[in-house]
Amino acid sequence: MSEMLYGNTPPFLGAINGTTDSIDEADVLIYGVPWEGAVTWGDYTGCELGPKVMRLCSGRYSGYLPELDHIDVFEHLQLADMGDVDVVPADVTETMNRIEDFSGKIWDTGKFPIALGGDHGITYPIVKALTERTEGKVGIIHLDAHYDNMPHHEGDKYARSTPFARIYELDGVRNESLIHAGIHGPRNKPESGRFARDAGAKTLTINDIRETKDLRALAASIYEQASEGAEVVYLSICSDVLDFAFNPGGPVDANGLTSYELLTLVYEFTKRGIVGMDFVEVYPQQDPTDVSSHFASTLALYALAGVVQHQKK
Repeated sequence: MSEMLYGNTPPFLGAINGTTDSIDEADVLIYGVPWEGAVTWGDYTGCELGPKVMRLCSGRYSGYLPELDHIDVFEHLQLADMGDVDVVPADVTETMNRIEDFSGKIWDTGKFPIALGGDHGITYPIVKALTERTEGKVGIIHLDAHYDNMPHHEGDKYARSTPFARIYELDGVRNESLIHAGIHGPRNKPESGRFARDAGAKTLTINDIRETKDLRALAASIYEQASEGAEVVYLSICSDVLDFAFNPGGPVDANGLTSYELLTLVYEFTKRGIVGMDFVEVYPQQDPTDVSSHFASTLALYALAGVVQHQKK
């Protein structure tokens, strides 16, 4: 057993404790970003608790996935949990700088990172740090119910509804290789689709995914579009790309993906080559049975099963 990261909180999925042990032997680095910025929907709040509760729930799981050719992820990959970014709740700019600095050091290791949010605002500084360490362009697959590309939220340029507006502005991102996938629902604003088109980003709605005859072939197409002209591809997942029936601890959005659809897409992406990923917008106190926090473990394992398959190529 690894020692606790802090209090009663264990490392994610039985990882070694990267804050006390050498990470030289690790292949995958987990880190938490317990940040919640501007709240954009009433009192629906609390995703800063996501990293802690996802870790607590992860203690239940092995790395064995019989449905994926009986792979045991832990036979192939060693995980290390690097703890949490030291956010400053009263200072948005300082927090963005700290996330960028922390994730930059993670990128410098060359290992596969998984960031556990926190709200979706964390993706911008993570991607910014990646672009500064990548010679070519970065492509992005963004799985979400919403575009999250508003110019600001009540003057805040780093709120959960804005990260992709900031990412469009990064020279190191090829916007034509930025795919907003799974977009659906009336909590999008009419101008969001126009912002994406104007930036050159591509959109696949929930119907584009749901109505495909071959989900795996669609995943291959999405990855091909994201990798075109890009040196690396990053994966960002908001929990609300799932239908709320599968995601009671996320924002309440109907007509989303099933857990099977999301897991299949993620596996198909990572087995083709993803440089790193994040999973954001889990709200534990909205979810008394912690279903969404538990789902994070399965999601991570499917992603890592794909990493194993990619390494075999």
